[in-house]
Amino acid sequence: MRQVTVLGSCGAYPEPGRACSGFAVDWDGYRLVLDLGYATLPRLLAHWPDGAPEAVVITHEHPDHCIDLHGLFRMRLYGGKAEPRLPLYCPPGVLDRLRGLEPDVDLNSVFDVRSLPGTHRVGPFELTGLALPHFVPNAGVRLDADGIALAYSGDTGPDARLAELGRDTDLFILEATDRCGETERPTRNLLTSAEAGHWARRAGARRLMLTHFWPGNDRAASLAAASGHFDGQVLAAEEDLTVALGDSDSSANRRTA
Repeated sequence: MRQVTVLGSCGAYPEPGRACSGFAVDWDGYRLVLDLGYATLPRLLAHWPDGAPEAVVITHEHPDHCIDLHGLFRMRLYGGKAEPRLPLYCPPGVLDRLRGLEPDVDLNSVFDVRSLPGTHRVGPFELTGLALPHFVPNAGVRLDADGIALAYSGDTGPDARLAELGRDTDLFILEATDRCGETERPTRNLLTSAEAGHWARRAGARRLMLTHFWPGNDRAASLAAASGHFDGQVLAAEEDLTVALGDSDSSANRRTA
């Protein structure tokens, strides 16, 4: 089984019944988490009741991408079961955020921290983290295994490194915030849906998944805007949607709950 499941799809804060950024990757039984924003931990536990991924990757320190890592930390610290330290791949600001919540506890007693950006061997994957523009340090993440690649932008402005990150991927997950006024800023730190389609096309990705929807935005309009620039399949991240990796049959995409 090689698949990715959407834990959350919202930017900033979760809409009712939804969660913020998060994805669960299952590769032949190896389990890896990409981001754990608001309300993602309960969804992770619904899919993996033991709450025991082999590794966690956090793209940046904003709480809509990392705050439920604190809940996972407490599960492992107080859960009553001796466990090896959990490999955590992240930019340095992530731990600073968590230390503000737990100043009296050593986070390194639970996490074995590895730095991003950078390249690491993670289970079956070669993990590549590329620095991408955002308001704080952000690492876009690419996972390669058995000739199949999955990439996830975290949050980013338009940048040529997106084409490198998503080059020939089976699935390119790109934030598509479509926040009013962002396109008027001299320095861009978020994408529009149309730009997500543009960069997926530049990368030669087979499929595009839009995520990080600003609360209240029209997701159908986002899909249409991206499709105007990308000829492949365009998906909207929806909580509990599971997408098969390396499967040419798009019918493998399904809701698991």
